[in-house]
Amino acid sequence: MRRNKNYTGIDFARFVFALLIIAIHTSPLASFNETGDFILTRVIARTGVPFFFMVSGFFLVTEYTCGNGRLAGFIKKTAIIYIVAILIYIPVNIYNGYFSMDNFLPNIIKDIIFDGTLYHLWYLPASITGAAIAWYLVKKQGFAKALIISVILYITGLFGDSYYGIPENIPALKSFYSQIFLITDYTRNGIFFAPVFFILGGYISENRSQLSFGKNLCGFMASFLLMLTEALILHGFKLQRHDSMYIFLLPCMYFLFNLLLFFKGKRLVNIRTLSLVIYIIHPMMIVIIRMCSKLLHIQKIIIENSLACYSVTCLSSVIFSISAIALWNRYKPFKTKHNPEKDRAYIEINLDNLGHNVKVLQKILPEKCKLMAVVKAEAYGHGSFGISTHLARMGVKAFATATIDEAVRLREYGIKGEILVLGHTDIRRAYELKKYNIIQTITDLNYAEALNKQGIYVKAHIKADTGMHRIGIDASDTEAVKKVFNMENIEVCGMYTHLCCADSLEPEDILYTREQISSFYGLIDTLEKSGIKIPKLHIQSSYGMLNYPGLDADYARAGIALYGVLSSPGDKTVIDLGLKPVLCLKSKVILVKQLKKGESAGYGRAFTAERDSRIAIVPAGYADGVPRSLSCGRGSVLVKGMLAPVAGRVCMDQLAIDITDIEGVNTGDMVTIIGAENSGAGAAEVASCSGSISNELLSRMGTRLPVVFS
Repeated sequence: MRRNKNYTGIDFARFVFALLIIAIHTSPLASFNETGDFILTRVIARTGVPFFFMVSGFFLVTEYTCGNGRLAGFIKKTAIIYIVAILIYIPVNIYNGYFSMDNFLPNIIKDIIFDGTLYHLWYLPASITGAAIAWYLVKKQGFAKALIISVILYITGLFGDSYYGIPENIPALKSFYSQIFLITDYTRNGIFFAPVFFILGGYISENRSQLSFGKNLCGFMASFLLMLTEALILHGFKLQRHDSMYIFLLPCMYFLFNLLLFFKGKRLVNIRTLSLVIYIIHPMMIVIIRMCSKLLHIQKIIIENSLACYSVTCLSSVIFSISAIALWNRYKPFKTKHNPEKDRAYIEINLDNLGHNVKVLQKILPEKCKLMAVVKAEAYGHGSFGISTHLARMGVKAFATATIDEAVRLREYGIKGEILVLGHTDIRRAYELKKYNIIQTITDLNYAEALNKQGIYVKAHIKADTGMHRIGIDASDTEAVKKVFNMENIEVCGMYTHLCCADSLEPEDILYTREQISSFYGLIDTLEKSGIKIPKLHIQSSYGMLNYPGLDADYARAGIALYGVLSSPGDKTVIDLGLKPVLCLKSKVILVKQLKKGESAGYGRAFTAERDSRIAIVPAGYADGVPRSLSCGRGSVLVKGMLAPVAGRVCMDQLAIDITDIEGVNTGDMVTIIGAENSGAGAAEVASCSGSISNELLSRMGTRLPVVFS
């Protein structure tokens, strides 16, 4: 979850690397020292393109996605830029005689797909191909395997590039690379070169280095010196066919990129576009500078002095790029961007609070007992994608949903851990359970028998009914449970029960809960004595954890507590963990009206001013998750740190609040409808006012509001 947008180091480096890439094509030190120019252009500047691949991967490549929309967007945008760049350089290609070459059609197809229609444009098709390969490798295999595969591709490309002198002398390998060079002129392309850097960028984004700045700096310096030595040796022995790919380029870029992440501050948004335009346009500037120098008879000053040529090219490229961007910003089509300050209402998710809740809940459990995150009903209205992927990044490896469709979505998001369906799944969907490696709850013996008859091997947890009398095999029916264990097509990998009144500390409820716990463990003991290997167990849900934390189990199902609230404001628990609410529903005042005593407002004239009053209109209603039962003062919202009662009826899209006793409320002021715990606007408090519990309130949040992660 890339919430920190202050990547100043990356932004600044974009500009520096764009100038280094110009150096590759102008050789700034060629007039002064050949070795120095080689080091600058064939070693130092060779970090430029990998850096840009890594930046794209940093923001694009992840195990966790809501589909391939981001990849499709990246490919579309890059393809458009590539087409524009091809069109821009048609005059240069005509001048160079490009269109008169032999075998024009196959060659231009090869150039468009791999090599670029001008030498520097190869970067764009390589970005498209490399991004697609990296994306699907990570999605299908995870980062570890994806890195291994991409490194193998890189090493294959390495021997067609800087190490080509070795396979050139081995007939079988020379033949292999000859076949490659029929398709693409270089192995420096989107298949062999780009994927590993895209994946490295994504890996760094998901798994930030724990090394200090100093250790990363030492790692970078050591790997760069090794790369420099490697390059000089290869150059000295004339092994290079091309000189883009080095062994030590990989660790060099890893440490360098991590170093850049230490530099944070104000985001330099325009530099991203500036560096791209510089990259695309600088060869055109080289052509123009050479033409002008010839016309003005100043070749000796500009062209023959390599450093002067480089400097003028950089300056002209920057000036042109800034001018082009300014024109584009002035005339580009307007595009609406999400901004909480502009939204009428939005859901704010605090991932730091979620992390806090995970840590304190895990801390009270026995060492071997791990959290099973319950993310049904869009993670209790918080958004299953954002919540589940953040939990996975934190190390949570077990999840629970209510339905198979919710479970499949988690797999599509990239969740790799165990996923248990707590509810019923039609037996005809057994293949999907197997395909997506989803664990199904056994709700009773008849269901197990029907599922087994499908002939598809599935994993399952047996639900034991210890007294809730909802779903599950009766805990006293040991024989029925044994039958499930012996079924050919069902692998029982877990057992659990549900404590129906673990939320109550009344003596009779405590006694009933302890009887449920005893009944469950009694079933386990009986099974164990009969020779059945006991699978993973889980008993507690949220209140079970808070009131009975020491139970011997493998998992504890964290539901409402995970999201930092209790079901009702008056609930007492044995342990108070200081849970923090994760969700806030926020809106703003869009209008303030003055009502005279006796005037009414809203549907049915449900609010009548008993005094001269001020009411504020808030653009959120029951379609956004605000219960209609909060109408007519039964509910309140928080504005200016004070509670303002709901005035009249809650509408589908709006509500009114009485702000007569709150001074200084104006249009644009923030309103917290749900979320500020212990303020009267907490989820449990709002739910109680509406005659419900926070579980229902949160899980029925409107789906049309934008979600902001903070």
